[in-house]
Amino acid sequence: MENIQKIKVLGIHGPNAGKVILLCEELGLPYETETIPLNDVKNPKYVAINPNGRLPSIQDPNTDLSLWESGAIIEYLTEKYDKDHKLSFAPGTTESYHARQWLFFQTTGQGPYYGQAMWFIIYQQLPEARERYVKEVNRVTGVLEGHLARQEPDSDGKIWFLGGRISYVDIAFFTWQNTVTPRIPDEEFNQDDYPFVKKWSEQMLARPSVQKVLKLQEAK
Repeated sequence: MENIQKIKVLGIHGPNAGKVILLCEELGLPYETETIPLNDVKNPKYVAINPNGRLPSIQDPNTDLSLWESGAIIEYLTEKYDKDHKLSFAPGTTESYHARQWLFFQTTGQGPYYGQAMWFIIYQQLPEARERYVKEVNRVTGVLEGHLARQEPDSDGKIWFLGGRISYVDIAFFTWQNTVTPRIPDEEFNQDDYPFVKKWSEQMLARPSVQKVLKLQEAK
């Protein structure tokens, strides 16, 4: 993309920052990242950008816009910069409405529950809470499994959420799915029980953009 100044992504670590960075990579959108330590997200400087004190946020020098909430950021970046609909769909089409539907489900029905599951597995050992949220991981993964099972593979045999190609929906769901899968014991959550989600996850992991973002997160 010519004559576009770099989007600044505030926050590198975690699934929500990861999906914003991955979206930029897939779009070929110039960007730079700034590490915001978790103990700094409540300081006045960052709260002035994001009153909720969470990661990520972006600052777009091309429009003088600051934005937070990963779903809103995804909508903004695709509407503003994905004019060829590489990762989005033409406004008013069935796919465009379905894409927004799935994005809303990801931000309200996947991310929050997966995040709670990680909290009670890693940081606070409360068996009843852990059981509840791991059940939600299985339930949500079951929803994804049922949907992906109904999708026609593309010419390379790959399956995608919408339109027979990668879209911002795949990006939004992938980072959280990839975060929980290795962290929950197989007896509680086994990816082999969800073969279509497993296949989709593996094809996402094989993308150079995904590997680049994962290495970036590991290095910082």
